[in-house]
Amino acid sequence: MGEKVYVATTVGEGCLLGAELSQTAKTEDLQAAYGVFAQEARELNPDYQPQTVNTDGWEATQKAWKNLFAGVTVILCFLHTILSIEQRCRSQKAWLNTLKDKLWDVYHACDPSQFAERLRHLQAWAINQTLPEVILDKILLLSVKASQFTIAYSFPDAHRTSNMLDRLMNYQDRLLFSMQYFHGYQDSANLALRSMAILWNFHPFGRRSQKNSTDTVFPFQKLNGFSYHPNWLRNFLIASSLNGKVGGNFKALRDNGDRGNFPNGIVKKINFR
Repeated sequence: MGEKVYVATTVGEGCLLGAELSQTAKTEDLQAAYGVFAQEARELNPDYQPQTVNTDGWEATQKAWKNLFAGVTVILCFLHTILSIEQRCRSQKAWLNTLKDKLWDVYHACDPSQFAERLRHLQAWAINQTLPEVILDKILLLSVKASQFTIAYSFPDAHRTSNMLDRLMNYQDRLLFSMQYFHGYQDSANLALRSMAILWNFHPFGRRSQKNSTDTVFPFQKLNGFSYHPNWLRNFLIASSLNGKVGGNFKALRDNGDRGNFPNGIVKKINFR
């Protein structure tokens, strides 16, 4: 087994915006790793400030983002809450579908008041059932976290779950597994992570996605609203030759404030060999 490290990953609008190694999952190291994204964003736009960020429940991640971007609103991912409860239902599969339906019903509330009301009904129902204590405790704990969910209603364009992040981290996981993770130094590992991110951002969508879309062919174009060339490889070569001086992710983010909402997270474990 190699050394365990973490990857601070930032995504937005289907693009990988940041991926940097962190030696630990502590606030200081995560802040340094996420700080690479923050620095590069501010090089393109000194006034760059995301309104919201969607994270899992890892406190160190949330603190790191608050330290990097004063005033950013942290929104807790509701999906991770459901997955956490789902894991505790492995030996109680009879409860799984019922609980998931009731939890998603809470999520789809129209406003904070309705969210709180549905959550109270869920908890009252759970107390009257014969649920295992480990599941019941998790449901009752939702009241403590409710404000981290309902704050999202103040930002209609914000992400309430980290589905986008999870999809792109699956892409990272597949590549890292196929290459047997890292073999070398931290600098070379970071370069490998950045190359994965760049290739993802410029790769062409599948034919089905292109057929259903009238104006976007690859993630870069979807994020920025333009491309330098209709061919994805030529677009990639032109964009990379600009070295971030013209256009790019944060030109679009600066011009359109509702794109300043990013989910983010960290890979749980990577073996650094």
